[in-house]
Amino acid sequence: MTTVYDVDPNRLIAKVADRLKEAKIPKPAFVGLVKSGAHTSRPPEQEDFWYIRCASILRQAYISNKIGTGMLRKHYGGRKKRGTKPERHALAGGSTIRKAMQELEKAGFLAKEKKGRVLTAKGRKLLDNAAREVSG
Repeated sequence: MTTVYDVDPNRLIAKVADRLKEAKIPKPAFVGLVKSGAHTSRPPEQEDFWYIRCASILRQAYISNKIGTGMLRKHYGGRKKRGTKPERHALAGGSTIRKAMQELEKAGFLAKEKKGRVLTAKGRKLLDNAAREVSG
């Protein structure tokens, strides 16, 4: 059986993002107007940035078993240019990540635990079916 570990992450995330569009996961009004973190200079240019980020969060939940906003802020962060000073890692914005996890929780793909969120059986099934389609 093909799993998330066996396929190209970019193709998997694109497939899951399409599925999330069909599931009508609501997109907050501020997405596309704000930067995704202090390390970026402009807002995301992709039309379906929200769905790609949600799909990526689901994949991270599959791989890491338990996710939280702090962990994902570090994962999606990047290099912050500071002029003549050396560059440093900057965390991604937490609001977009937090709202995405809340919407995925409402849709039944994630479940909240005492500390962090975990993937539900419905979320695991979505990712495994998408991995099977991408591989074949």
